[in-house]
Parts: sequence; structure tokens; C-alpha cells
Amino acid sequence: QVQLVESGGGLVQAGGSLRVSCAASGRTVSNYGMGWFRQAPGKEREFVAAISRNGGNTYYTDSVKGRFTISRDNAENTVYLQMNSLKPEDTAVYYCAARRSLTVGAVAALSSDYDYWGQGTQVTVSS
Repeated sequence: QVQLVESGGGLVQAGGSLRVSCAASGRTVSNYGMGWFRQAPGKEREFVAAISRNGGNTYYTDSVKGRFTISRDNAENTVYLQMNSLKPEDTAVYYCAARRSLTVGAVAALSSDYDYWGQGTQVTVSS
């Protein structure tokens, strides 16, 4: 079992920056590929970014490329999502997810690929 706890959400103006964190416990996070998803009111949960077990590979949805950066610190069992140039359409609950992965460099973008989920943290971008 892996427990995931997100933090760092909040209210920010459009154009601003925010960093959300995901602290993992229960298992060594270096054994897991990690991802961030988000869900806006009235919409389905969508993929945002993923990072491989060793941090060597990352993958982003098109709408956040060049603005968001996913990273991980395996020594601290923590994954981060740095969000810059935020837009009102980035407003959502952001969820951290972990997937068991035998392949060190693999990334995944489907929610069904992930085994564990956090409770989410609200990010609100005002215009």
C-alpha cells in the first residue's frame, strides 16, 4: 500500500505560479511511476503530467507543456508539480497518483494505469 498526500494548492491570479507537492508513504516511491491528474467542476478527471521511476522521463498533456514541470525527489519520497503562467482553465482539484512499474523509464497517461491516489488539493486561478 502507498499513501499519497497532496499539499500546496491555493488561490492564485492568472499568470502566477504555484507548486503542489505529493508526499508518499508506506512504500519506497522509487518503485513507482508517478502522475498528476486534475478534475474541474463538471468535467472528467484528466491527465496532466507523469514521471518515470527514476525521473528520467516525463510526459505532459499538450495544454500544460512549457508551463508545468513535474519532478520527484526519491530520497524525500515526494513528487512535485511546478505550475507557471497559470490560467483560469487550470482551476481544478489536482490529484497525485502512483503506479507499480517494473520498467524504470516508463510513463503512463491513463488513470486506469495507476494503482494509488491521493485525496487531491484545490487549485483556483482567478482572472
